[in-house]
Amino acid sequence: MDARKSVIAIALILAATLSVILFGLMPGARILSLHDVLRVLWAPDGRIESILVWTLRLPRSLAAAVAGAGLAVSGYLLQALTRNPLADPGITGATAGAIAPIVACFVFLPWLSSASYPFVGLAGGLAASAVTFWVARGGNRRPLHLALGGISVSLFLGAITIYVLLLAGPQSTALLFWLSGGFQGRSWAQLVHMLPWVALGVAGALALHRVVAMFALSDHAAAGMGLQLNVWKPVLLILAILPVAGVAPIAGPVAFVGLAAPHMARLLGPKGAAWEIALTAAIGALIVTCADLAGRTVAIPKELPVGIITALLGGPVFIYLIQRGRLDFKAQQP
Repeated sequence: MDARKSVIAIALILAATLSVILFGLMPGARILSLHDVLRVLWAPDGRIESILVWTLRLPRSLAAAVAGAGLAVSGYLLQALTRNPLADPGITGATAGAIAPIVACFVFLPWLSSASYPFVGLAGGLAASAVTFWVARGGNRRPLHLALGGISVSLFLGAITIYVLLLAGPQSTALLFWLSGGFQGRSWAQLVHMLPWVALGVAGALALHRVVAMFALSDHAAAGMGLQLNVWKPVLLILAILPVAGVAPIAGPVAFVGLAAPHMARLLGPKGAAWEIALTAAIGALIVTCADLAGRTVAIPKELPVGIITALLGGPVFIYLIQRGRLDFKAQQP
């Protein structure tokens, strides 16, 4: 796929995402017509329709799109860094590493500002990923090594998280729903808190797309091109964990996006790592936006966690890729 086709594909996916966001403003405990939605979007008037759109539904839909883009790019970077098609924030332990210390801070350090949670998540995600790569010896062997190492770390941290939940008392119910992944009640303030972390990860990946492409070849090839591996490996790992650190405190763990979106982008055959990254971000935004809409409309007035919906959507897609032999990592030229 050349640059022109890549631009068209990204534009179509973004148009689909915006359409889902627009039509997602209508359903809910109180159903709004498309006319009402367009009217209050153009001229907010402080009435109940305007409050529903601008205060409750629009910020959560935008948060879902931003989170999906960030998690998808995070998965892409981890797959490129390890040259492993099974790498994603969940399988490498990054998500569990971010979640466990955040839950611990929520229970044991309630006085700690929620604005510091992304920094806590970043430190935990980096530590967990480093342990996973050490266990898997950098993921340089078969993909199974990284998967087993990440699952081991995730299970260990998951056990710690469950133990902390048992000590949480009445707070455990809210924490359990958050741990299922979701955007219920998310506001503009939370979107603003999450956006810089995701923007840094995505923008950094796009700016360093040549470095990412060189890593996707092999360590020897990258070193032969003059790339300093001991410098750029930590940089790419930090860029991969930044979106997870920003999304986790707001939405909890959201499964399968970082794993499936990069493979779906590669199926479109973009030419160059930069276009792959952009397509991955767009697809991730569309997946999570659709999942959020489904989660809050399938069982009105109740809601299903987004993490469950993304697993239901991503699972069959991933099985299809495996059955068709499409689950492969193909390096792009720098």
